[in-house]
Amino acid sequence: MFEAISARTSPDRTPDRRSDGASVRRRWTRSRFRSEGNTDMSDKTVIGLSRLISLRQQVDKLARNIANQGTVGFKSENLQFKEYLTKAREADDIPSAPMRSLVAVTEFTDFSAGALTATGNSMDVAVAGDGFFVIRTAAGERYTRNGAFTLDGEGRLVTLSGETVMIATGPLQVPQRDGPVSIGADGTISTAKGPIGRLRLVRFDDRTKLSAEGATLFASELPAVEVPAGQIRLATGALENSNVNAIREMSSLVAATRAYDMVANTILREDDKNELRKLAGEGDL
Repeated sequence: MFEAISARTSPDRTPDRRSDGASVRRRWTRSRFRSEGNTDMSDKTVIGLSRLISLRQQVDKLARNIANQGTVGFKSENLQFKEYLTKAREADDIPSAPMRSLVAVTEFTDFSAGALTATGNSMDVAVAGDGFFVIRTAAGERYTRNGAFTLDGEGRLVTLSGETVMIATGPLQVPQRDGPVSIGADGTISTAKGPIGRLRLVRFDDRTKLSAEGATLFASELPAVEVPAGQIRLATGALENSNVNAIREMSSLVAATRAYDMVANTILREDDKNELRKLAGEGDL
């Protein structure tokens, strides 16, 4: 079960250390029970609730990934789990001993590339390698791997949701009389009259500072690094698919859901002294 729900890392799966929730959750669960009139709560309950919180977070992430498996440029989000030791101290005098408990401590985004799909559209592009397109939103600049672009009614280069796509010199507006627009492999934007600009492309030295906003946009805590012309190539007439592995995500979702139900039912049972070891992960879920 640990293998089924725990995250596997790779060089492209960059941990985003947004939270270390183990101590927070332990303090929260204990203080909550004290506020309800309980002077203490058993380790069985503490470990069980900790696992329930972790499993619920994992179910939410898996469900989001599955829902976006068909979203262009989507990057799957995952949780990384860590084991920690806790002392058993049950009310019915189960001997105190180190127990294992599984707690989600970090979230991370898998930035590995998705497969490319040819569209034949001259304004569809996909980044080949490490890079992001720059989008101007009401909240400021955001970054994406979704290269499905178009022209709005005023000739401005925008995303399909209407947000401004930035070129090296700022926004781009194309006069209708200039004819159809195409994007080259180096990011150069051209019309029948010749080149009119180049897509702005950036990268990040530390992608752990990127945070997802919506399905395909990212915000960054640190400034982006501009990518000069010629240092990155684009696949033209193509789009990058989501990198979600649907079969693996569905399998993990089933396993996590079953584990959640098992732990929830175990917390309610008080007659089995071996339940603490089961909750602590000493046995198959």
